[in-house]
Amino acid sequence: MSLPSLTDTSQQIRAGTLSPVDVVSECLEKIEALNPTLNAFITVLADQALAAARDAEREIQAGRWLGALHGIPIGIKDFYDTASIKTTAAFKPFANRVPAQDAAAVAQLKGAGAIIIGKTNMHELGMGTTSLVSAFGPVKNPWNADYIAGGSSGGSAAAVATGMCFATLDTDAVGSCRLPAACCGVVGFKPTHGLVSTQGILEGEKADPAIVALAHAAITTRGVRDTALVLQAFTKLDVSSPLSGTARPERSEGERGSGGEVRIGVVTNFTASKPVRSAFEAAVSQLRGYELKDATAPFDNPGFDIFNIESDRRTIASKLFKDVDVLVLPTTTDTTPTVKDAAGNPLALSAADTMFANYYGLPAVSVPMGQDSNGMPLGLQIVGRPGEDSTVIVLARQFEELRGVSPPRPPLLGARE
Repeated sequence: MSLPSLTDTSQQIRAGTLSPVDVVSECLEKIEALNPTLNAFITVLADQALAAARDAEREIQAGRWLGALHGIPIGIKDFYDTASIKTTAAFKPFANRVPAQDAAAVAQLKGAGAIIIGKTNMHELGMGTTSLVSAFGPVKNPWNADYIAGGSSGGSAAAVATGMCFATLDTDAVGSCRLPAACCGVVGFKPTHGLVSTQGILEGEKADPAIVALAHAAITTRGVRDTALVLQAFTKLDVSSPLSGTARPERSEGERGSGGEVRIGVVTNFTASKPVRSAFEAAVSQLRGYELKDATAPFDNPGFDIFNIESDRRTIASKLFKDVDVLVLPTTTDTTPTVKDAAGNPLALSAADTMFANYYGLPAVSVPMGQDSNGMPLGLQIVGRPGEDSTVIVLARQFEELRGVSPPRPPLLGARE
C-alpha cells in the first residue's frame, strides 16, 4: 500500500475528515521508529509541531483555511535558517548555531500553514553527493542501508520516502535534490533560478560565490501533484496545461508541436552505465505518444566558472530549446553506489548529468523511472526552458500516469507496518 499523498491528505484536512494533529502524530511515530536507523533528521520538533497542528485544526474549523499546505508536516533541510532553532548544515562548528529569523522560504511555508516537523540531515555544508559526511552521522538509504542516500539533501529524500513528512524544502547546486530523489525513489524538483528565494541559507556565513550563483531552492515530495502544491506556496503557477509556464514567451506555430503539445528532446550525449541507459530507454518508450526528437545537452558548460553565467542564462533558451520544449535524460550516471564503494569520496555519486541545469538556471525534476537489478530506484530527469516550470511539472505528472504504478515504497516500511 502506498503512503498517503500530500494532495489527498490536504483535501481530507480541509474537509474536516482528518485532523492535522493525527497527521503530525503519525509522522512523528515514523520518525521515532525509523530515524534511529536512517538518520534522516538532525532536529525533530515534536512539541512545536503538535502545538502548530492543534492551532491549524482550530483555524480550519473556524473557516480560516490558508491553503493546501495548512496542517501538513514538512521538513526543512538543515541549510535553511529557522528562527530559534539550530541550523547546522551538518557542520560541527555550527552545531550550536541558532538563527534569529527564518529564511524567506521557511517563512513562506509557515505563512501557508505548513507545519515544520524538523530539520533534515545532509552532506556537510552541501559539499558532497553521498550524505555520508555529516557531524551528526551518515544518512542511510531507506531502500537498503548498505547504499548511499545521495546528496547533499540525503536526509530529506530518506524522510519523504518513508513518510516521516510529506515534503521537504531543499537546495540544489549541482543536483543536490535531484540526485538523492533518484536514489531514494521520490520526486526532486529544482525550479527556475530565483523563482523560490534562497535568502536565509546560513545567513551571515561566508560562502563560495560560485556555489551561491549555482544554488537553487528545491522541493522533495512523493509525487508530482504534491510538488506542484508545495511550489504554489511560493509562486502562482498554472499547471493545468503543458505549455502554461510561469513566464512563457509567445511562440510561433513552428516553435511548438502541432496542436501545442510538448516537444520532447531525448538527450543522446549523456553519460550513463548500461543499467541506467536500459532503464532510460524503457522510460522513453513510454513517451512515444509525444513528439520526440534527438537532442544534446550542454554538458560542456563552464561549471563553477561563473564569469559569464548571467549572459549564458539569458541566451540559453534560444540556443537549447529552439526545436524542443523539454529535455529528458537520466538523473544519475550509474546505479546508486554502496556505502563501501562511496567511502572516502564525497562526490561518489556523479552530478555529470544534472549540473548543467544549475549553471543555466533551468527548471528540472527527477521522477522515479524504475529500479536496477539490486532493487534500488532510478530517476528520469525532465529539464525545461527558464520560466517554464509548469511545463516540466505537467510532463512529469503525465509520465507518472503513463507508468501506471503506485509511488515506490521502501521495503523497510513493509517490515514495520
